[in-house]
Amino acid sequence: MPTDCIPFRATGYFSDFICDYLDQKKELKPLYNRFPTLENFKAQIKEKGHSELVSESRRKVLSKTLANQYGNIEASELTLSNIESLKSQNTFTITTGHQLNLFTGPLYFLYKIISTINLTEQLKSEYPDNNFVPIYWMASEDHDFDEINYFNFKGKKIQWNSDQTGAVGHFNTKGLEDVYEVVAAEFGSGKFAEQLKDWFKNAYISHNNLADATRCLANQLFGEYGLVIIDADDSELKGLFIPQMKKELIEQIAFKTVSETNETLENLGLKVQVNPREINLFYIHNGLRERIVFEDDTFKVLETEISWNKAELLNHLQEYPERFSPNVIMRPLYQEVILPNLCYIGGGGEMIYWLQLKSNFEAQGVTFPMLLLRNSALVKTKKQAEKLEKLNISDADLFLKRSSFINKKVRKISNIDIDFSEQIQHLKVQFEDLFKLAEQTDKSFLGAVKAQEVKQIKGLKHLEKRLLKAQKRKLKDQIERCTELQEQLFPGQSLQERNTNFSELYLEFGDELIPELIKALQPLQNEFTIITL
Repeated sequence: MPTDCIPFRATGYFSDFICDYLDQKKELKPLYNRFPTLENFKAQIKEKGHSELVSESRRKVLSKTLANQYGNIEASELTLSNIESLKSQNTFTITTGHQLNLFTGPLYFLYKIISTINLTEQLKSEYPDNNFVPIYWMASEDHDFDEINYFNFKGKKIQWNSDQTGAVGHFNTKGLEDVYEVVAAEFGSGKFAEQLKDWFKNAYISHNNLADATRCLANQLFGEYGLVIIDADDSELKGLFIPQMKKELIEQIAFKTVSETNETLENLGLKVQVNPREINLFYIHNGLRERIVFEDDTFKVLETEISWNKAELLNHLQEYPERFSPNVIMRPLYQEVILPNLCYIGGGGEMIYWLQLKSNFEAQGVTFPMLLLRNSALVKTKKQAEKLEKLNISDADLFLKRSSFINKKVRKISNIDIDFSEQIQHLKVQFEDLFKLAEQTDKSFLGAVKAQEVKQIKGLKHLEKRLLKAQKRKLKDQIERCTELQEQLFPGQSLQERNTNFSELYLEFGDELIPELIKALQPLQNEFTIITL
């Protein structure tokens, strides 16, 4: 299984913000606690271990809740052992989170979890006196159904339509029987196709809500590696978060702290990912998930008649903590309050908004985790690799935008040189002499000389484009073979991992897929991985 790597910045698909973080630019260092290196985990373990939030009693609540959530799941011995080990003071977690996308959604769902599993293995090897548990945090309280109700399969969008509202984890799986019929037809026949169908059926047809279905599917894929899946939409877990929610409701801490951080980022010329509200909690109950606001000395739930005064609200929070749901600003804090967590692994967009939140963690007295960019990868078959080599297409070429990719290939395979940069440079040198001559004779001619220079350079560039276009027509068949291959690996001219569902690769590689990905992906490498299977 040959692998290659290229820097994230060189791909052209990752923001300067996240690349600057990976480069550990000094301007960003105040935004995080420690950069994720194997050596830095020693201090993170010590700091988190001393936090009162990882007390024995709180650990017991976490372990008990997880055991209950796995009550109807056929979990591996390693997963059950991991859940039990969370009671111990020397056990810590590495966490990733993801929405409840239908059938995992884009391929990078796998990369997030594999990064998490592999990092726990590395840490156990480096710090054998501690235990490290890989956690998948399900975004069961999310309410953006349109983002998660489909997955792409060979250029087709397989979608689940439902008019349910509220937290998606509560959604009844009714209607997914029809989706299964579509899935079964699309996957076709054969051993690997039958396995995919079984996974879909066991998850979505055999469970009543989307959270349980997603837990089942993730467990089927990664249970043997000890993955622990948590649904934090739980009364007892939210009970552990009451002090932080109370502070948010009454003091509006996140709005003040994150707004200040955002201003700092904007002064650095960086684009912020999320903006805080005055209160960063939703009210969630019976299909409702709406914002809590403070208006006219009253706490209200938008679009409803629900309201409280301060005393009533705090009593309600104490009695029904499960009805209070953190938004994107508060969810990371909730995670770090209930888990003995050392590191969060996420995509580029997630990393950016986490970097906005450290000041809120400090105001709430919660240890800020290390932040690790998940592995990113491009998977190609041996046949595709052979075609790339035959067509003289490098890995770096594949990441070019389509027009640049085509132009580069035309120039490379053309029997004439269609690069006029040398001629243009020569022309500029000639005009430098003309400028000197005009300067010495009559300065009024400088404008005319400049206009002539612009005209001639423009003419050369136009001629270059025309010749390039003519060569594209002449080399049409070869260019089509190149672009067809790029489209296979970059569907819709986007990264494979952001578009393709794992089922396409599983049909190709079967049970070898996940083990081979686990071998190839190195979480602390901080480079884009290219894998040939």
